[in-house]
Amino acid sequence: MPPVPGDQPPRFLRTRLLAALAALVVVAAGLTVRAVTGGWFGKYAGDALYTVLVYALVVLVWPRVTPVRAAIGALAFSWAVELAQLTPVPAALSEASVVARLVLGSTFGVADLVAYAAGAVLAASAHTLLEHRSRHRRERPAATP
Repeated sequence: MPPVPGDQPPRFLRTRLLAALAALVVVAAGLTVRAVTGGWFGKYAGDALYTVLVYALVVLVWPRVTPVRAAIGALAFSWAVELAQLTPVPAALSEASVVARLVLGSTFGVADLVAYAAGAVLAASAHTLLEHRSRHRRERPAATP
């Protein structure tokens, strides 16, 4: 049955569009934080936003993923990248490429692991809130004329 004008797009498509928009907003926020702030706030806010971006990409690829699973996936990826910095590979790649430096970093830091966890919790909380609001809207009875 073809969609009727005014109908909502399928939920998974709407979720993907929101995830893509979130990813763009997070990249803009990360670049802004990097340009405007410095010190510990800029560093750890950037780390948290890194995990929020990974979270948005997880939801983009798997729109039906639960917030907890998306958070675990994003956090696992972020921690894996951080732990890889205990080897010389990310540092070598970071010297060769600005993109590699942005994605992989170069030096390990325990505090980064905490910032990544904060980003995962923030992303999952926002996702859960949005899902709750969306579910509440769908379950609300339609107004009768």
